[in-house]
Amino acid sequence: MRDPRPRPAPRPVSAGAHDLPVPGVIGIGLAAVLTFALAQGSWQWFATFIGVTLLAVMFAFQQRAAWTPGLRSAYTRGLIAYALVAGLCVAIALAPLLQREAWLFPMPGTRGECELAGRYAALQTRAALGNLAGGDGAALAFAQQVEARKAVAECLSATTTLWLPVYGLGAALLVGAVVWCGDRAGARRQRP
Repeated sequence: MRDPRPRPAPRPVSAGAHDLPVPGVIGIGLAAVLTFALAQGSWQWFATFIGVTLLAVMFAFQQRAAWTPGLRSAYTRGLIAYALVAGLCVAIALAPLLQREAWLFPMPGTRGECELAGRYAALQTRAALGNLAGGDGAALAFAQQVEARKAVAECLSATTTLWLPVYGLGAALLVGAVVWCGDRAGARRQRP
């Protein structure tokens, strides 16, 4: 005879390290591909949107293992991956701002050198047009400004891309430390 009491539904099995990849792992691949794609040329504001979106997906869907002490535990390995992906996403999100704002990313000497590169591009534009622009000084000035801005943006973008790993690693260390402290405190509260 069957038991008439209702049975609780079994809990769904979450995707583990050996099953299907979880969204955080997918985010790693997507972030890496987008980083390389966006690193060519000037960093645009769409990179900020992409970085913030990847962070939101990662924080919403990524589940870490339960806190366990030890450097070789599954928790520590997962936390390292989680923090590095968060750092990568933060670096992608900050790249356009780092490129454009001297107060956030001073780049001593580099900003002045990039301005010189812009002035040189303006001179090249004038030399390339030669006598063609003699009749329209406004068009020549506009072409020089466009080429100068482009040269400055590409110079700053290249320097920003070189320094992004430093910002990404700093963000990863900060995220890792905060999450580790929070998970450790949560594990202590749950102990009887």
